[in-house]
This record gives sequence, structure tokens and C-alpha cells, in this order.
Amino acid sequence: MQNIHESAFIADDARLFGKVEIAEGASVWYNAVVRCECQEVRIGRYTNIQDFVMIHVGFDHPAVIGDFCSITHHATIHGATIGDACLIGINATIMDGAVIGAGSIVGGGAFVTEGSEFPPQSIILGAPAKAVKQRDSTRANRLNAWVYHRNAQAYARGEHRAWSGEEYESWHAQKVEDIKVDADL
Repeated sequence: MQNIHESAFIADDARLFGKVEIAEGASVWYNAVVRCECQEVRIGRYTNIQDFVMIHVGFDHPAVIGDFCSITHHATIHGATIGDACLIGINATIMDGAVIGAGSIVGGGAFVTEGSEFPPQSIILGAPAKAVKQRDSTRANRLNAWVYHRNAQAYARGEHRAWSGEEYESWHAQKVEDIKVDADL
């Protein structure tokens, strides 16, 4: 019962089980696991699920990840909702019923407890996690998602050096300009 957009990059050893929806331009990287024995998992447009990420559902909560998100290495999303353009740091854990507002950053190693809710544009750190400041990270987080999308396209072609060279530098500079005026949307 999977619905995976044809443009999504799914690494050959990523594991997807149950009702999983993956939108346009998204990527699921090596050794990531997405499981849903009940509920569902929805991964938004141009979102990247990096190596060794675990996404699972709660009995009462789907796992919903917005557009242009980066769920970085070893993070765990368990029945939580992640708004658009969020960056979830390495080894962070976000538990059932938690809501991370759009344009936020969850720091590496943070532990977001069940039912916690954070407004858009939060910087969230610690265990248990707390919002330590407000800052709009939407555009920076979108840029990170675009860089990962470019990387996924390269990996799909068997190229593993997508972030170097003059062509990359030119692409990156143009993407930064596009994002400044939301021309990338």
C-alpha cells in the first residue's frame, strides 16, 4: 500500500513497510527504515530521510513530515508531525504526538517527549527538549533540502561527488538567490 512518487530516490537498502507515501523529489537514504503497522507515514516534497533514520508510527499517531525537511543521520521520528522546512539534527528523537512547527531546527541528540508542541521557527535543544529561541530557519533548511535533492539525483546516476566542482558552486549560488525570493517553490 505504498505510494512513492516516480521522482523519489529510494536507496537500495532502505526498508519501507506498510502505508507509506513519499512525495515528489524526496529521498530515503541508505539503511533508513520506515515502518507502519497501523496509521501511516507521509514524507513531503523534496524532503530527505538520511542514512540510518528510523521512522515509525504510534498506535494513535501517524508520522507526518512536511516539504523541504532534512531528517539527518540516526534520527528517530516516532508518530510525530514535522512541519515544512524543518531540520532534525543527528541522533534526535521525536516521540508520539509531538509537533514541530515549520521552519524549525531540532538540535542533534535532542529528545522531544510525547505530546510536546513547538511553534514555527523554533530552535529546539536538549533532553527533554525545550525551545531555546525563535529564529526563522525556513530558507536555510530549504537550501539544505535542495542540496540533498541534487545529491539524490547524482546518486541515482551512480555519481557520488555532487557537492564539489565549479558546476556545483554555480548551481549552489543560483539556488541561494532563488530561495531568497522564494523562486524555488
